[in-house]
Amino acid sequence: MIRVADLAWLEFEKPDLDRAEVFARDFGFAIAARTPHELWLRGTFAGSPCMVIRRGRASRFLGPAFRAAERADVDRLAAAVGHTVRDIDVTGGGRSVALFDPSGLPVRVVHCAEPLPALPEQPPLPLNTGTRPRRTNATQRPPREPSRIQRLGHVVLETRTFARTLDWYLDTLGMIVSDFLFLDGQRGRGPTMAFIRCDQGSLPVDHHTLALHLGPGTGYVHSAYQVTDLDAIAAGGEYLAERGYQRSWGIGRHIQGSQLFDYWRDPDRFMLEHFADGDLFSCDLEPGWAPMSASGLAQWGPPVTRDFLGTNPSPAKLREVMTALRDDNELDPARLLGLMKAMSS
Repeated sequence: MIRVADLAWLEFEKPDLDRAEVFARDFGFAIAARTPHELWLRGTFAGSPCMVIRRGRASRFLGPAFRAAERADVDRLAAAVGHTVRDIDVTGGGRSVALFDPSGLPVRVVHCAEPLPALPEQPPLPLNTGTRPRRTNATQRPPREPSRIQRLGHVVLETRTFARTLDWYLDTLGMIVSDFLFLDGQRGRGPTMAFIRCDQGSLPVDHHTLALHLGPGTGYVHSAYQVTDLDAIAAGGEYLAERGYQRSWGIGRHIQGSQLFDYWRDPDRFMLEHFADGDLFSCDLEPGWAPMSASGLAQWGPPVTRDFLGTNPSPAKLREVMTALRDDNELDPARLLGLMKAMSS
């Protein structure tokens, strides 16, 4: 129907906005706006905010908002699905249309009238490499401070209706696939994970803006935020560790997307990623195919954790699996066993 240009922001509810703001600053966000009922977070790049957190009774993910390239795209999409275009309360104003993907997750497509101005950057450190020294008579001392977020990079979502949900994002929002993952011995049944990007023609964009994978749950898995370089990731990680936050997995380098990564849990147990040096693809690359496995998630780094994989046993996880197997969806016993094997391989 349209081709979205990028993720705009992610929407959450949390009961304690003060605690959310403390973590946001420690993680490296800047505050775009704060009211008694809303907290808008941003990066240093010009554009839209990265995240809005609204005061609510419980901590939960509300859904993603994607950025339309033109205001007319919002109108055209609303007309095609029979929904109303509404004003949005973001700084500078704008318009949006509210949709639902086949998983039942709310998805907004927005066009902001006035982008936020850029903020001062965290400069990359000059590196001496091979025969190209850039630093002489000077030591290297990255400051122990928060990794300054530049922008929102991607969000990962879990769904029980993988094929239908993937098709919806491709058909409705004009996204395209960078890589498929499949289960060992089940490639004939199709993929169980897809890394998908925005289609901006010959303009290179992030390897994935959205990743979807089949599973017993529905909704948010993690979101990723770009920082300057590896030193920003590492020094910012030390800053977070000193303040008692939990690292979920890292530091390492992924295979699909190639980015340097470091994953953390916020006080409400949501997972967030610092990343740098990710792949950029234009529209003319064909999708890759690879088997899904825990060892295939990184080129180097520490072994992947159970916390990152979401395989820690709990009564809630068991109920989630049993509910998924009873309902009419794409998760059957063979798929579930294949996923369990992949996450232990």
